[in-house]
Amino acid sequence: MLIKIHESYRKIVALCDSDLIGKTFSEGKKQIEIKSSFFQGEEKNKEELIEILKDLEKEDATFNIIGKESIEAALEARIISKDGIITIDNIPVALVLM
Repeated sequence: MLIKIHESYRKIVALCDSDLIGKTFSEGKKQIEIKSSFFQGEEKNKEELIEILKDLEKEDATFNIIGKESIEAALEARIISKDGIITIDNIPVALVLM
């Protein structure tokens, strides 16, 4: 999984499964493009990501989470719930604004 933290007035966290970089998914009116400029970051394992996500949640960050593995890590970190997940072409997506 890849994580990239963008610095703005608050931290914006881009988290996605490594194999999704550069791909575009669409379903009906929904579409998402996994741009490397936004999502290409550091490769981390699930345990590392859970800790990072928990810490960033305390900092009032926003989260863009794409892919099955990344969604699983975010669920375990308790920054999202199953109700907040949508799918686009069978790819789970969650956006969290704190």
